[in-house]
Amino acid sequence: MNDPLSSPLPPPVPPPLLTVEGLQAWYGRAHILDGVALSVGRGEVVALMGRNGAGKTTTLKAVMGLAQRRAAVLRFDGRDLAALPAHRIARLGIGYVPEDRRIFADLTVEENLEVGRQPPRPGAPAWTPDKLYELFPNLKEMRGRRGTRMSGGEQQMLTLARTLMGNPSLLLLDEPSEGLAPLIVRQMAEAVRRLKAEGLSVLLSEQSLSFAAAVADRACVIETGRLRWTGAMADLLADRQVRTAYLAV
Repeated sequence: MNDPLSSPLPPPVPPPLLTVEGLQAWYGRAHILDGVALSVGRGEVVALMGRNGAGKTTTLKAVMGLAQRRAAVLRFDGRDLAALPAHRIARLGIGYVPEDRRIFADLTVEENLEVGRQPPRPGAPAWTPDKLYELFPNLKEMRGRRGTRMSGGEQQMLTLARTLMGNPSLLLLDEPSEGLAPLIVRQMAEAVRRLKAEGLSVLLSEQSLSFAAAVADRACVIETGRLRWTGAMADLLADRQVRTAYLAV
């Protein structure tokens, strides 16, 4: 009979890479977020889901310091982000991929990637143009093409690749499947799965349940600036009541 006192203790659970509690955010006088709380573990993909206007993009911008915000806890890799501006948050290892892409249209693919280059970061996957061309073969074929001659899906890939050149530990990915052709959506989903395999943590905002289900470990459902549900992605897929209440159009 085993002695319970002599049994080895389970290994300690590492703290989340990102912890958010009591997040409030505003645009001018408009109060958008009301007490949002979520976390992202190391190597985890979390989908922030909800309808248009629910507060998904504002949550990402608030974490990144791009929206007026206040939080009880806003911590990344042990560092308090509450008083930091966006450029200092980026230097700590958070990469932000906005929905509206914002590539440098007059620069080539290669030149856009060089703009995003930062030194390797301890504990984060290291990216080079060649490694990114393996992730996005479409970009390799058009490395000398200017942004003005790229489709919306190609621009989305380039925006993500340019952000990865900063070697982030955490990626904030805003609506990666929005407005893209089905083939590009599948390529984006495969890219997110490969990023997770590299050890990158991802917080993505997404309306498409099928895309989120293909990539995410957990889901957080937001509605009118408040978190309404959180749990494993498999549990969300099994909970028709939650999906109907907060995700159905």
